[in-house]
Amino acid sequence: MRRLHAAVAALLLVGVTAGSAAADARAQRPPQAAAAAVQVPAGVTAGAAVFDRQTGTFTEQLNTSARFRSASVVKLLLALDFLWNRGPDYTVPAADRALLEKMLRGSDDDAADHYWSTYGGSAIINRMVSRLGLSDTAPPPTEYAGYWGYTALSARDTVTIYRYLLDSAPGPVRDFVMDNLRKSTRCASDHFDQHFGIAGAFEKPWAVKQGWSGSSYPEGTCGAGGAAATASSAPAPGPAAAASVDLTRPALHSTGTVGAGDRYVVAVLTLHPVGTSYGKAYTDIGRLTRSLNVPGAARPTGWWYGTWSDHVNVRPNPSTANARITQLPAGVEVLIGCQKRGEEVEVPPYTNDWWAYLPQYGGWISNIYVSSPDNRIPDVKDC
Repeated sequence: MRRLHAAVAALLLVGVTAGSAAADARAQRPPQAAAAAVQVPAGVTAGAAVFDRQTGTFTEQLNTSARFRSASVVKLLLALDFLWNRGPDYTVPAADRALLEKMLRGSDDDAADHYWSTYGGSAIINRMVSRLGLSDTAPPPTEYAGYWGYTALSARDTVTIYRYLLDSAPGPVRDFVMDNLRKSTRCASDHFDQHFGIAGAFEKPWAVKQGWSGSSYPEGTCGAGGAAATASSAPAPGPAAAASVDLTRPALHSTGTVGAGDRYVVAVLTLHPVGTSYGKAYTDIGRLTRSLNVPGAARPTGWWYGTWSDHVNVRPNPSTANARITQLPAGVEVLIGCQKRGEEVEVPPYTNDWWAYLPQYGGWISNIYVSSPDNRIPDVKDC
């Protein structure tokens, strides 16, 4: 274990904890054909479904009825409940439009608190279960009635929610919700990077509503500035609640649509071992989602590599002189499009003047933080 010395830390604005730069080196080209089965990383519990709206069939199903705590995916139901029976000519009031946009694009928790407390809390879930014919969805346990993120949800119910939204909801409701999901921001309101899963596995067009929850996710550092935040959590659940839906293990969910005309509805719900870092969970749900059978969906090209160190800055150019665009979740796997020489970076005993371009971030990181044994990553093309 090495530590970044103070001078370099000040120069690069990265965290002090570090791992071996050569450890756990992985480079895999993006799949050119869909995998035969869902690849679930070790230790991960998952439910997944892919529904092709064009053929009316599922192309992927894994534990589709398994219940997970919804985390922020329940915000879809909060929005639909508020918009229910508003009529084809309904115009969302400006105050609600602002709240709903923050909730759907940036997964804002304060907005969710408002709709939960104002419109009946658990009664919202009961209404939407009846309206949409959901099979596995249920309100939070009685002792946690105030925690909307403890709503139970399954992959198949998530598909049902999106199918209603796309195929049955009034046009203005469909357009309002889906347009906001298409404008999902990389940095959520709580400074967590929310472009994992679907947003990383497929090229646009996509629309996503993500969810994350767990004490293992102590710090959100996404964005060019601002204070770090802690992932939403709640008091430790009692044994009765835990027996119904796991409220303990860190959750990370990716849901939405992929392809022109929102052809595919994709739902990936995951739980990770207690103590799993956000970067590790982010990487694992990314690998799982990339393995899904989504025929014809456009996948990003490049090379997937692990990173090391905390708070690695993504820069607009291959130089530390530029203000950062954002910071990576610690240890996350990233897609590298190409590499070139830039400013020399020093993390004793290493120096490196090669930088990797991350197309999904629109910026650069020093190769010194890429888990590769060489300064120049062997199989990545030059820019």
